[in-house]
Amino acid sequence: MSTHHSPQPLHFNAFVMNTTSHIHHGQWRRPDAGQTEFTDVNTWINLAQTLEAAKFDAMFFADVVGHYGDADADYSVYVNEGLQIPSNDPTVLLGALAVSTEHIGLATTSNVFQSHPFQFARQLSTLDHISGGRIAWNIVTGTQDNGSRNFGLPRLTDHAERYAWAAEYVDVTYKLWEGSWDEDAVVKDRDGSRYSDPAKVHKINHVGQRYSVEGPHLPPPSPQRTPLLYQAGSSASGRDFAARNAEAVFIIAANPEIARQQIEDTRRRAVEAGRAPEDIKFFQGLSFVIGETEEEAQRKLAEYEQYASVDGYLAHAALVDPEGRVYPPETPLKDLETNTQRGFSEWVSKAITDREPVVADIAWRSHRNNRIVGTPEQIADHLQEWQAAGVDGINVINWVIPGSFEEFADQVLPVLRERGLAQTEYTLGTLRQKLFGRDRLPHTHPAAQYRGAFADLEESVPAGV
Repeated sequence: MSTHHSPQPLHFNAFVMNTTSHIHHGQWRRPDAGQTEFTDVNTWINLAQTLEAAKFDAMFFADVVGHYGDADADYSVYVNEGLQIPSNDPTVLLGALAVSTEHIGLATTSNVFQSHPFQFARQLSTLDHISGGRIAWNIVTGTQDNGSRNFGLPRLTDHAERYAWAAEYVDVTYKLWEGSWDEDAVVKDRDGSRYSDPAKVHKINHVGQRYSVEGPHLPPPSPQRTPLLYQAGSSASGRDFAARNAEAVFIIAANPEIARQQIEDTRRRAVEAGRAPEDIKFFQGLSFVIGETEEEAQRKLAEYEQYASVDGYLAHAALVDPEGRVYPPETPLKDLETNTQRGFSEWVSKAITDREPVVADIAWRSHRNNRIVGTPEQIADHLQEWQAAGVDGINVINWVIPGSFEEFADQVLPVLRERGLAQTEYTLGTLRQKLFGRDRLPHTHPAAQYRGAFADLEESVPAGV
């Protein structure tokens, strides 16, 4: 009897940002770069519909709330490069995309200090209702002093303290999403004049170090209740947080072996936290240069290289010391004392073994690594190597919008489908149903402890109130 097992399809996210220059800096200058029109909602509606036709699992928006680098220094390089400034709010944009699509998942990034958890939970519940359960939240803790100052903080909070802050933040949202409304609280009883059952709607009465939230949550339970939870932290603190909370973890590993190490470590931590290893899916960030032949692919790569902005990559990779000053490019990574990008600098240090890695390597790794150049068949071969390392999906990083995604959809996805490595149709239902075969978080997730947790803590509500 054959023991051959067909491969599982990989998941694919379009990794984008509501800005001009997201990851590959300088490419906006190409004549075919539509990302310069990021303020036009039709840029994103058209792209979302293209991605949905190609059966992408989700459209994932990154975001920042300030500029990179030294908050007290000249920031003209970011403005000149369009490097995530100007940028628009992705959470608002998801509403337009939700009513313009039917199946594709829609993910937003929101920092724990940029929005109060009560307000943010309400926004995402609303979007989950509008989209029929297709919303995801990428939980981030911030990387910029300037972003922190924009919300009244003197500087970026210490790395470990940011994750303690995030732990309370998600705890508040979990209580609101999972515990405030019982499953059958909405009754729509016209004859009895009760839209909802007061005995099944609960205040959460959260009192913590940073937040005091009484509740109840204002929206009724959405199709997913808690949106699908994304997280990208790769430091030790970030992996601990992901192990407890995340359902999808984003990595930018330099090669499949480093990806394997990070995935195995995070899964081990998840088991220690009481979760199942399969409760988390891992997405590797990759960009693609696609040609019918190797020669064509190399020619196209040369064209991209002509537009690449060295200033943009260096500015994006800028690391600051404890005083907020940017480290010079020649600084050895072993000498860093930084509050940002710790995980990424750790993995770059592991990837470079023939010499002492320096800060500039982070910029060049982000530019030259994590890209696959070749024919569709060669790209499929590489993706199988990543899958063998434990990767469940790919965050597809564009050079230009919409062309990079159109090329991937037209040339690479058909080859992947022939190999069983890409879905041919959507699973019906919520984004969590599509990825995990269930609409709600499993009982092993920490949010599940709040289901029914507040019913016994309240005084009974008089009938008819």
